Amino acid sequence: MVTFLSGGTGTPKLLSGAGPVFDPGETTVVANTGDDIEIAGHLVCPDLDTVLFLGGDVLDRETWWGIDDDGGVTNARLAELAEAAGIEAGPRYLPPEAQTAGREIARWRRFSGVAEFMYIGDRDRAVHITRTGLLDEGESLTAVTRTLADAYDVPWELLPMSDDPVATLVDTPQGLMHFQEFWVAREGEPTVEEVKFRGAERAQATDAVLDALSDPVVVGPSNPVTSVGPLLAVAGVPEALAETTVVAVSPFVEDRVFSGPAADLMAGVGYEPSTAGVAEAYPFADAFVLDSDDGTGLDRPVVRTDTTLDTEADATRVARAVREALEVAG
Repeated sequence: MVTFLSGGTGTPKLLSGAGPVFDPGETTVVANTGDDIEIAGHLVCPDLDTVLFLGGDVLDRETWWGIDDDGGVTNARLAELAEAAGIEAGPRYLPPEAQTAGREIARWRRFSGVAEFMYIGDRDRAVHITRTGLLDEGESLTAVTRTLADAYDVPWELLPMSDDPVATLVDTPQGLMHFQEFWVAREGEPTVEEVKFRGAERAQATDAVLDALSDPVVVGPSNPVTSVGPLLAVAGVPEALAETTVVAVSPFVEDRVFSGPAADLMAGVGYEPSTAGVAEAYPFADAFVLDSDDGTGLDRPVVRTDTTLDTEADATRVARAVREALEVAG
């Protein structure tokens, strides 16, 4: 049995070729939900859905977001309607009093659907509508995720990090904004001054997550701050990681990041944007998988390989290095 902590695209890319190394039937994936938002009344869970669509073999692997070849009729019409009505587009937060009203799972991250600043395909939207409807019927996010995973024949057990809402917020000179505004609407351009996980002080890991974290854990090459950080902010998770064997794959080659905003985010919260900084951020990690060109010296065992993840064959190679690192660490 093994458990992957997943956020962003790094860990899903690793999972895409991990099957020959880690039996999917004995693999659990715990996904970050700090990126979740409610838009137009529907709960969108980007990191859960990337794994959901990957497991269902429908993921758009060009963007690693949404469903491949999905139509966008509703999304396009929303933009056209806003323009015709003279309504300003862009992220439109609901009023502060609305952020804590209604379903608890949506707190702190509620956006209007006017002009919809995130692209949501038509089939993708059906998932969000179904998820929100089941939540409104009283089911937990864990139960709803299992229902959707069954519908997509996902080969792994897929779990949200918590049934409680956590919102990843980025403090910038332009003000405090949800991570999706920072990354999607503003393309990661504002300077990062601080990252906060609103709601984390009340969030609890579910029994299912804690059970999964009793198995050896793999932290894929995801962003340590906004993809993995929200998981570490949930009560029970750091303690569980300290008690089990953990291997982490660095998203850096020394001080060069493979993709995404990890470098800016790490610098913004006080970590060196490098493999050394990742090791500092992950004191619970017992061993690391680093790229063959990464000469960083660490105080824990290291297995090196080409950590490029452009293809499933690449992912299988890295997964074999992860298996070796687990054996060394264990």
